[in-house]
Amino acid sequence: MDIVHYILGNDIEAGLLIILNLIVIESLLSVDNAAVLATMVLDLPKEQRNRALKYGIIGAYVFRGICLLIASWLVKIWFLKPLGGLYLLWLAISYFKSKHSDAEEESIDKEKSWIYRSTVGVIGTFWSTVALVELMDLAFSIDNVFAAVAFTDHMPLIYIGVFIGILAMRFVAQGFVRLMEKFPFLETIAFLVIAVLGLKLLASLYTHYAAETALAKFIDSEKLDLFVSIFTVSIFVIPILTSYLFNFPRKIMGGAEVSHTAESVLENQDEIMSKPDEE
Repeated sequence: MDIVHYILGNDIEAGLLIILNLIVIESLLSVDNAAVLATMVLDLPKEQRNRALKYGIIGAYVFRGICLLIASWLVKIWFLKPLGGLYLLWLAISYFKSKHSDAEEESIDKEKSWIYRSTVGVIGTFWSTVALVELMDLAFSIDNVFAAVAFTDHMPLIYIGVFIGILAMRFVAQGFVRLMEKFPFLETIAFLVIAVLGLKLLASLYTHYAAETALAKFIDSEKLDLFVSIFTVSIFVIPILTSYLFNFPRKIMGGAEVSHTAESVLENQDEIMSKPDEE
């Protein structure tokens, strides 16, 4: 029982709820990571696309593995929490902006990236794209850590969250893709949850400078962590139940854009990884 308390914390039920939330959130981030990989390589010639995807998939696993090893160090760097929150908010805002845009989904505009512009003239389009892909892999991997931190400060649970992120990229995310295809509204809910987690992480900026205030203590409390956990589960489960029972929100097959983009990467990663590099 001591081991269970060490892993899950004093409140075992809350710890199990956090793990359930971590499976959901880490899987969603893996789906989004795969979608970003797919869209970033779209403008490359076909023969180079699989090579870039292979390096992207390898980077996703490697950086997640590194973050698993250094998670305890990362969480001690206080300013990484608000930075991680800003990045999660950026993901959510970018999604909702694209939902209101009439433009069809295209490859990510790499020309706006300083990394890409600085390297493309030196190492060429392919390696500049790979560099940008690896940078995005690193960002998603660090956010895997802080998505877990948004739910709990308990280190064993954070380690579990990062490890789930590694497993999710390989096994769980494909199931979420299919679920999002069956229930397209889950895509919007997913980014709403990501925005909430981003705000919670961003609030650490306030708690760092005003740690003794009542609001800061509430933000850092287990009560708020539990509320966020219950909110995350509820916001996914309730619409699925009402959709099954009352067809509201409606089930529309093939409606989720991000899931379609991610599906080709997640389902074919074995094939992508096994193909030899073509020069």
